[in-house]
Amino acid sequence: MADYDVVLLIEQELSAADAAQLRSLHEGLDDPVTYHVLLPLEDAAARIEASMGSLSAGEMLASPAMAMSEVDLDAVRKDCEERSARELTHTVAALEAVGATIGSSTVVTEPPIDALAAKVTAVDGREAIILTRPHVVAEFFHLDWTSQARRKIGVPVLHLLEHENFDEQAGGGEGVSGL
Repeated sequence: MADYDVVLLIEQELSAADAAQLRSLHEGLDDPVTYHVLLPLEDAAARIEASMGSLSAGEMLASPAMAMSEVDLDAVRKDCEERSARELTHTVAALEAVGATIGSSTVVTEPPIDALAAKVTAVDGREAIILTRPHVVAEFFHLDWTSQARRKIGVPVLHLLEHENFDEQAGGGEGVSGL
């Protein structure tokens, strides 16, 4: 019997409920299911930019050089790496707690869809599942991970919203965006 490899691209740590819901998708399969989890490294530059955006305009106009000099880029980058590794560890533990077999788990630094496509090819993946928070604008313009993945890889792609059960996702037309 051959493994049925599923590649997961997640945006953040999965909850126990997310893991159980995900695992339930494959309960009836005859072949053993192996999950490969990819979590993109949080972008340190985006995090700094977001925190800079929270400063008032007066603080930025008065001394933008001083504000930037106070940012320890290496510390922010290290914090992002540690946070991503911790979220990946917790996700793997949540999946294993519901009986999932994990083939690999990786914090990825390359563009998420490139990493997804490469992993699907490397493990001869049978499907890809992308779990994200809702991104209404990106989805509307088809710039979201799911739309990009559908154009790039040759296996079914399922998009689920984290922290919502199947009924909540189907109700508003978000969540599951098809195979």
